[in-house]
Amino acid sequence: MGAQWKAKPKEAAANARGKIFGRLVKEIMIAARNGADPDTNPKLRLAIHQAKKASMPKETLERAIKKGAGLLGDTISYEKTTYEGFAPHRVPVIVECLTDNVNRTVAEIRVLFRKGQLGASGSVAWDFDYLGLVEASPASDDADAELAAIEAGAQDFEDAEEGATLFMTDPTDMDTVCKALPEFGFTVNSAVLGYRAKNPVTVSGTELEEVEAFLEALDGHDDVQNVYVGLAV
Repeated sequence: MGAQWKAKPKEAAANARGKIFGRLVKEIMIAARNGADPDTNPKLRLAIHQAKKASMPKETLERAIKKGAGLLGDTISYEKTTYEGFAPHRVPVIVECLTDNVNRTVAEIRVLFRKGQLGASGSVAWDFDYLGLVEASPASDDADAELAAIEAGAQDFEDAEEGATLFMTDPTDMDTVCKALPEFGFTVNSAVLGYRAKNPVTVSGTELEEVEAFLEALDGHDDVQNVYVGLAV
């Protein structure tokens, strides 16, 4: 795993679409602070792409953009907060939140970390790389991931789920790589800035179950946007 925690397919399918849209709306609103035009706002363009991929209704998408850009007069100020620490069995974790009440969020995150260990800023970040993570699927049988990575300017690549490829980029190059990949036969599925563990920890059996239960509890919190874990499975 070692990158972004994802709930098991069974649990993910059971999640309400409203919760998924809620997270996407926050991302769109944050991105739209820098302008409502996706052509001149790369972060907004990527957020819109993610929302469309999740089949967000057009009205919800447009309202989120306008609200974030301050065009509706009733903006909600979300603040990004990051927490570091360990899941059970010393598995390193980074949690990204978007919240309108930092005091509430930190108190609730502390409770969730009681089965692990909440650390100070920088306590585990040193063991992660901060990268652009672009997942793309081949649009044709002759699409060559290695050639695409080199030509598009990615740092590295590896196989992802369902025949897709994960391209890893410098954070400042992610938008450029996203634009270039279609030229080399790949359709971009998602693109995020995130953390990837340098030295994932291996656990199994009941220990793995404890770690997964801890991660699922974190992922279920309304303010949590992303959970990154140094876990090798």
